[in-house]
Amino acid sequence: MQPAAAVERKSSFSEGLQAGISIAVGYMPVALAFGLIAKSTGLSIAEAVMMSLFVFAGAAQYISLNLIAAGTGAFEIVLTTFIMNIRHFLMAASLNERAEEERPWIKALYAFGITDETFSVASVKPGTLSSSYLFGLIFISYSSWVAFSGIGHWAGQLLPLLLQESMSIALYALFIGLLVPSLKAYRKVMVLAVSAAVLNSFFVLSGLFSAGWAIVLSTLISSIGIEVIWRKKEVSTDE
Repeated sequence: MQPAAAVERKSSFSEGLQAGISIAVGYMPVALAFGLIAKSTGLSIAEAVMMSLFVFAGAAQYISLNLIAAGTGAFEIVLTTFIMNIRHFLMAASLNERAEEERPWIKALYAFGITDETFSVASVKPGTLSSSYLFGLIFISYSSWVAFSGIGHWAGQLLPLLLQESMSIALYALFIGLLVPSLKAYRKVMVLAVSAAVLNSFFVLSGLFSAGWAIVLSTLISSIGIEVIWRKKEVSTDE
């Protein structure tokens, strides 16, 4: 007969798996597209799968492909990925407030699997978040992302060469598709996107920075600058 604690952990893990099914299904087409574009960028199937294994961040992986295609150095790629994923510190801190007491290394393991989607599902679950639940939620999501990244790369080999080469255009289409809904909803996002684009173009065309550093610096300057301007504007409006 299994101890009650073991049965409860198994039940919580299963509950996490069930909660993560919708995320796993949603990851399928995005991961497949990532694998296809990784193939057209020149990554091997092992490199594409390893990126998904060790990074596990959709938007960051897509922009990494763009930087790799542009011949950007490793440091700029890592820095850009770090900047894009700073929000994960806030998400992890938020979930930690509701997570059960656990050893730090175990929390570090499931903190790696926090994405926008897993955070959204976990944050709406009532009560204390058990480690078993979080591992179940993250396991199925992570497995889907990694597996379909590899399948997407493999499927890319079956496509005609011309179609494989044209897949790189899909990367820009994806970013436009992600950006447009935010542009419609928030004026701040529109101003941020335009200012970042203008700065990036200036840095590249003037030859001041390489493509990688131009993206990093234009993102940082625009984000900080627009946030400061918006805060001042909100304060003046309140007064």
